[in-house]
Amino acid sequence: MEVVSERLRMKPLSENDWPLFLQLHTNPSVISLCFDELPKSEIESKFKSRLVAWFVQSKHWLCLVVVESKTDKAVGITGFCVNDSVAEVGFMFLPEYHGLGYGTESLQALINYSMSEFGIDKYSAVVTEGNIGSEKVLTKVGFVLDRIVPQSYEIGGHLYADHVYQYV
Repeated sequence: MEVVSERLRMKPLSENDWPLFLQLHTNPSVISLCFDELPKSEIESKFKSRLVAWFVQSKHWLCLVVVESKTDKAVGITGFCVNDSVAEVGFMFLPEYHGLGYGTESLQALINYSMSEFGIDKYSAVVTEGNIGSEKVLTKVGFVLDRIVPQSYEIGGHLYADHVYQYV
């Protein structure tokens, strides 16, 4: 499987992508509005679970590495997990690639691909309150805020609301 957009290509996560995965899950500016710092063993477990071959019936995450076509540099990850015929999307990018439109471009390409190849037509996303960048990505692609769940997620000892988005 390979998903291609104007400036990016996305390919399934492989063993060689461990340094990128670890960096994304330990960089304070990436995780600050996603989750608390995780033990390395938990990050390894998440990584290994995403290496398993993915099928539309899978209960685990499809994880694609986002590669900048021009430089062949891995810049982030994107993917989704299907539950009750709704694909929950997620994405993480290295800080130096924030603000370049890569989140929007890769998510739109992923949705287009999964609609045509897998027939998935329902998507959701959960964003922690204050993660404006991710909310902008979602709205540019066509997601709308469905509901806010107050004080539902704790990061750094502070409770945040979850903003639940649906693709329309």
